[in-house]
Amino acid sequence: MSIQEHSQFIPHFWCRNRHLQTILPALFRAPAPLPYKRERLELDDGDFLDLDWIRNNSKSLVVLSHGLEGSSRSPYIPGMIASLSPLGLDFLAWNMRGCGGEPNRHLHWYHSGRSEDLRSVIQHVKPLYESIILIGFSVGGNITLKYLGEESDGITPKIKGALTFSVPLDLEDSARTMESPSCTIYMQWFLRKLKKKISQKMALYPDSLSLVGYSKLRTFADFDSRYTAPLNGFSSANAYWRASSSLSFLEKIRVPTLLISAADDPFLGKRCLPFEVLRENNFVHLEVPRNGGHVGFISRKMGHPFWLEERTLSFISDLNI
Repeated sequence: MSIQEHSQFIPHFWCRNRHLQTILPALFRAPAPLPYKRERLELDDGDFLDLDWIRNNSKSLVVLSHGLEGSSRSPYIPGMIASLSPLGLDFLAWNMRGCGGEPNRHLHWYHSGRSEDLRSVIQHVKPLYESIILIGFSVGGNITLKYLGEESDGITPKIKGALTFSVPLDLEDSARTMESPSCTIYMQWFLRKLKKKISQKMALYPDSLSLVGYSKLRTFADFDSRYTAPLNGFSSANAYWRASSSLSFLEKIRVPTLLISAADDPFLGKRCLPFEVLRENNFVHLEVPRNGGHVGFISRKMGHPFWLEERTLSFISDLNI
């Protein structure tokens, strides 16, 4: 593969700090709402996914996967769609289980390695399009990369490329990194969001879930040990992280794939930037800007301040679909 350390991204002069890059887009970016058309995809296991569409009568589709506790309305999703709209493509922003505004039916909800749901989405849209491009943000990127590696040589030729941003390739590494005191504000935010999700689930499964002692949880290790692992059939948080991390699937990817993660991303440790591991796959290109935070990348460029969108436009244009 090609590895580009310190790419062309130049942060805005007042926004070089990694926490500002991470927090400002999440809190203060407000793209115009998109006229989504919602479709409910019924799954073979009796659950469902809510799919939000922007259709332009194109034969090419972009499938976007949001991050942890995000949705099709997370600012980076409509922002990306709006930036790519000049290409005239169709767009599908799918909501992971329980993220579309309504609790999913099963006791368990989505998790960071549930690539079978993305597989169901691809199977659903494949007959409708000649070309498909995948875009994944953070945990959505982990699911995207895991899916691509699982499919490997057997992947549908309709998938022409993939882009992923700020991906926790090694979930344990990311979880341990976020135990740092500098990440306390992020952990508290995620734990509050996840608590709300559990409260909604308790209305459906009052005998299977409890929030007793929830205030004592401080880390993803705490949360995943108590909820994610047992609800999804894993023996421990470590077992869940090992099985769900996309890092071990990267060498099997067989479509052009761009990974972008900032060297200063507060959510990612060193194992999430595995330069030596990634050198062996010519299908995968890694870019590591010095700055950018987590799904931030606010640039100094007037009129187009979010570099990820500019870089995506360039990547898709090069695919010649």
